[in-house]
Amino acid sequence: MIMSLLYRLTRRLLSVPAVLLCRDAAKDTELLVLRHENAVLRRQITDPVCYEPADRLWFAASSMDSSTNTDTPLDVQR
Repeated sequence: MIMSLLYRLTRRLLSVPAVLLCRDAAKDTELLVLRHENAVLRRQITDPVCYEPADRLWFAASSMDSSTNTDTPLDVQR
């Protein structure tokens, strides 16, 4: 019983640094996948992309939340 508890506690303690280290890599990987999906979808359409006002608001809000941003929102084309 005690060995089982110690084993579980040790696994939990050792998994915390692994999660923290993998968080950035997982985020970067997800961004790469989403950018690739976006590129594939853009190749499939022939008309220019028309963003709705709600889309522009979403882009502006998410660009201001970005840690790599320099105080200016993304340039969203009309």
